[in-house]
Amino acid sequence: MLGHANQPLGREFFDRHVVDVAPDLLGRVLVCTLPEGTVSLRLTEVEAYNGADDPGSHAYRGRTPRNEVMFGPPGHVYVYFTYGMHFCMNLVTDQDGHSSAVLLRAGEVLDGVELARRRRPTAGRDRQLAQGPARLTKALGVGLDFNGADACGDRLPFSVLTGTPADPSLIRTGPRTGVSGAGAATPWRFWIDGDPSVSPYRAHVPKRRRSSE
Repeated sequence: MLGHANQPLGREFFDRHVVDVAPDLLGRVLVCTLPEGTVSLRLTEVEAYNGADDPGSHAYRGRTPRNEVMFGPPGHVYVYFTYGMHFCMNLVTDQDGHSSAVLLRAGEVLDGVELARRRRPTAGRDRQLAQGPARLTKALGVGLDFNGADACGDRLPFSVLTGTPADPSLIRTGPRTGVSGAGAATPWRFWIDGDPSVSPYRAHVPKRRRSSE
């Protein structure tokens, strides 16, 4: 169970460069309370995306209706729909208008394991409940209705608590998962070494055109 020492992270935590915020999120605790119950998890893997300066970012080519939240104040939630079936959640960082955000990739479910399992019935083990960005949002019950929500507010059923920051000696960094082009080699994926909930790394694989023969 969560202890009383866990307090919500303030906006100043997110009002920093995305590459400073991302590794500092490891070990922090996400809590999501919906009508069916509460699920909390400890973050074990994240990725940083730096807006217009980052070819891998959704905001690289400018503001669109889809990425509008990324340009807003730090500490807000950016949720997007991908592959026609999955939701992924990010936390906006840096100053208003910068459009940087941290993708929440994986975590260890602490509370609400049974509820998370009902939402993720295909998970073989508890460590797989939030092992990947789409699995994480499903375990928490997060959808597009969270897009634009203020994670630092006091009325949202979602919050980010202080938790216990990861030991810096255990934090590893490497290329981001599935990113192609100029941003493929950028080492802005951060994870806790040896944690079983971290997702397997997958490099981008270009789609092959079907032969006409």
